Amino acid sequence: MNLSDSWTAGQQQIVRVSAAEAVFKAIRSAIESGDLAVGAKLSAEAVLAQQYGVSRSVVREALRSCTALGLTDTQTGKGTFVVASRANSDLVLGNYSARSLMEARPHIEVPAAELAAGRRTEDQLAQLRGIIDAMTGEDDPETWVSLDAAFHAAIAAASGNEVFEKVVNDIRDAMVNQSETINLITGRQRQSDVEHRLILDAIARGSGTEAGQAMAAHLAAVEAALARITREAPG
Repeated sequence: MNLSDSWTAGQQQIVRVSAAEAVFKAIRSAIESGDLAVGAKLSAEAVLAQQYGVSRSVVREALRSCTALGLTDTQTGKGTFVVASRANSDLVLGNYSARSLMEARPHIEVPAAELAAGRRTEDQLAQLRGIIDAMTGEDDPETWVSLDAAFHAAIAAASGNEVFEKVVNDIRDAMVNQSETINLITGRQRQSDVEHRLILDAIARGSGTEAGQAMAAHLAAVEAALARITREAPG
């Protein structure tokens, strides 16, 4: 069944900067209240965008977060369907779960940051600085999460360890999905900017210990945000 007009009728158009969060919360609320039942097919992105008065990219971002919480599933050529009435206790991030991702990342990215502090070239340092400068003040969520993943990948490359570099690139899409969902639900983007800058500064100083500590602190904050999301998900 298509998304009926009954649950969207009378809702105000969303024009705030946090439009994606508002759309996400509206759709999630409709699903968890039963207004959108399991098996229901949501309207196309263009239709939802018109109903909420936002761009299709905003709707797309909200739907990706619904999928990450296990509420919806988007099937190529068929559309987006409600698959659960309650959010999962773990995020689904493409081929990986958030739990698996966070169990692995500290063992890869902390030593990668430590090595990068001693092995990075001037060109690699300039690349890291360029990414951080671009992220600071970036308002487009999709652009920011892409830069976020690029920053972590650039550190892995600067470590000079091909295994670290390959693993981080392999999980890059999942990292993008994770960052997008965390930012949408918890609003952590600007705090992440601060944490990233601390990692960069330590790498620039050539301090492996401080770079590793800064990366560990950043990943711990990410894990805490994930814990907050799953605690808020009804079990």
